[in-house]
Amino acid sequence: MRDIRLLGQPFNPGMLIGPFVQANPGLGGVCTFVGEVRSDEGVEALELTHYEPLTLPGMHELADRAFGRFDLLGLLMVHRIGQLRPGEPIVCVSAAAKHRRDAIDAVDFCMDHLKSAAWFWKREKRGDGWHWIEPRAADHSDLARWND
Repeated sequence: MRDIRLLGQPFNPGMLIGPFVQANPGLGGVCTFVGEVRSDEGVEALELTHYEPLTLPGMHELADRAFGRFDLLGLLMVHRIGQLRPGEPIVCVSAAAKHRRDAIDAVDFCMDHLKSAAWFWKREKRGDGWHWIEPRAADHSDLARWND
């Protein structure tokens, strides 16, 4: 079971995870990560833009890679685009597997790729205006773990 979405409107991760779990009978574990817009450091808004011809196909290809690498029963990957407010979910990745390690690693794998090697551009609005956000060195290191 795969559920890959790009959304222009706010979403409630809890409303997605319950049906996802129900759609994957026989699972041994589910791991879920939800990333939200930070509400600290003076962030007033976050804007995510993307390259439409590649974003959703790229997310499906990332899901294919996760299924090829880990023993998964299902994968949920939802990502927002547009302007978001502090506290709003940006991304929700949930993996269902017979064994917890595959679920945990699949979520980590997908998030590392979405954070550092995806088709999104991010900028934050603060009191002094908009600022582009680049992946940090740690984000690139996290991604490099999967290059084997």
